[in-house]
Amino acid sequence: MQYCLIIPAHNEAQYIGAMLHSVAQQTLPPKAVVIVNDHSTDATSTIAEEFVKKYSSWKIINSTSAAEHQPGSKVIRAFEKGIENLNEPYDFIVKLDADLILPEHYFETIARHFQSDASIGMVGGFAYIEKNGDWVLENLTDKDHIRGAFKAYRKECFEQIGGLKPAMGWDTVDELLAKFYGWKVVTDDTLKVKHLKPTGANYSQAARFKQGEAFYRLGYGFWITAIASAKLALMKKKPLLFLDYIRGFWKAQSARQPIMVTQEQARFIRQYRLSKMKAKVLG
Repeated sequence: MQYCLIIPAHNEAQYIGAMLHSVAQQTLPPKAVVIVNDHSTDATSTIAEEFVKKYSSWKIINSTSAAEHQPGSKVIRAFEKGIENLNEPYDFIVKLDADLILPEHYFETIARHFQSDASIGMVGGFAYIEKNGDWVLENLTDKDHIRGAFKAYRKECFEQIGGLKPAMGWDTVDELLAKFYGWKVVTDDTLKVKHLKPTGANYSQAARFKQGEAFYRLGYGFWITAIASAKLALMKKKPLLFLDYIRGFWKAQSARQPIMVTQEQARFIRQYRLSKMKAKVLG
C-alpha cells in the first residue's frame, strides 16, 4: 500500500530531527512526506531542509499562522496546508506530530491492518513517554482510541468523514464520524511510539477551557460532558481540570456555538457514548 505523511511543525527543533530519522528508517517508506513549517522561530526549518535534500519525495512548506499554541485549530490548519500541496496518490494518509519516534515497522504494520479488512478506516498504535529512564504508556485515553499524533486514515474513510475539523476535539469527532459511517477503528498495542513532549505541556488555561468547548461542539450534552470531564481530569491526575472543562462547556453553550456534526450524527454520538458508559458500569 502507498501512504503519505503530513507533518505540521511549530518550533520543534529539539525533536524533529529524531522524528524525521525514524520516518526515513521505515521498512515501508512513504510515497510522499510534506513537512509544514508553521511559523517556527527556531531551527525547525533548517533541520527539516536537511532531510528534504536527501529524499526526493519529501518537501517542506512554510506556513504563517498565529504564534500562540492553541490545541486543535492551529495544527489542523497546518495539516490542511500540507494537503493542499500533496499531489501524490495514496491508500492511506497520516497526520504525524513532529515530537515522536516511530518503531521502524510502524507503517508496514499499519498497511497490513488495512489490507486485512476493507472496512478498517483508521489504525494506530500507542504513545509512550519517558519517566525515570523508562518508557511508560501515556495513559490519557481509552485503549480503543487512537491518538491524533499518529493516526492513519484509509483514503475512502478520510474523504467520507470530510477530512479533519480545525477545532479541539478533531481527533475524537473523526473516530465518531467514522463509526457513524460504519468504519472500524483499530488500535495495535505492539506499536509503541515514543512521545518526546508530554501532551498539553504548553496549554494555557484558555486552551483547557477549549476541551469543555469541544465536548459541547461534539454534541455530548451536559451529563456526558460531566462524566467525560471527570474521567479526563482523573486520567491526567489533575482533578481541578474538571472545573475548567465544565466552564468551557457552559461558555460554549451560552454563546450557542455551532456543533461540529449534524443533529443526526450528534444523536448517534450521544447514544454511542452512553452505550460505552453502560458497558463499563455493567462490566
